[in-house]
Amino acid sequence: MQKLDTNQDIDTPEGISISLSPVGPIVRAQAWMIDNLIFFGAMTLVGTITSLFGSFGMGIYYIALFFLYWFYPVCFEVLFNGSTPGKKAMNIRVLHIDGTPVGWAASINRNLLRTVDFLPLFYAVGFISMLLNNRFQRLGDIVAGTMVVYNPNQIVLPEIAEATAVAPPYPLVAEEQRAILNFAERLDNLSSERSDELASLTGPLVQESNSPGQQLLGIANWINGRRT
Repeated sequence: MQKLDTNQDIDTPEGISISLSPVGPIVRAQAWMIDNLIFFGAMTLVGTITSLFGSFGMGIYYIALFFLYWFYPVCFEVLFNGSTPGKKAMNIRVLHIDGTPVGWAASINRNLLRTVDFLPLFYAVGFISMLLNNRFQRLGDIVAGTMVVYNPNQIVLPEIAEATAVAPPYPLVAEEQRAILNFAERLDNLSSERSDELASLTGPLVQESNSPGQQLLGIANWINGRRT
């Protein structure tokens, strides 16, 4: 499926710049249909089993129907990286608009409002809402502060020497992070004196360290995702 040029560039609080591609209504509808097939399959199985227990079984069936209808998408979105089985099949996921993983409150809010988005039939309100904003947000997404995006391509992290991760003393913008990672990638080709000399140019990042080169390597490890 061809993506429209609607990329959202977001700067995270840690200073990392990411680009997200919102998902249009056609792909989202395909994911919705897959999830509904799974939902109806599960309810058919539950109905077959509970029918063996008469009126008591019918009560269990309606309780199961309630919980599956409302919590199937919520639990999958929160516990499985923003993706229900249908979304996973289409390689898409739900995130907060700042690029962070969706939480319980946001997922519950966006899914509670599915009933409004469905009005008057076949998600007409939600479809119109998606066409009116460049994030393709239905009303539930707007209220919850979420959007559905394509999973990014796997990111290949630069190979750098392992060291104890050190958190930078202040948030770094993307260009600063890239410069530090470039330094760490070249560290094996630098003498300790030269690495300390170059690292000292970063000023406040290493000013309290007796070994600026190793301090900057520790920050590079932190940027690269090592937190221990």
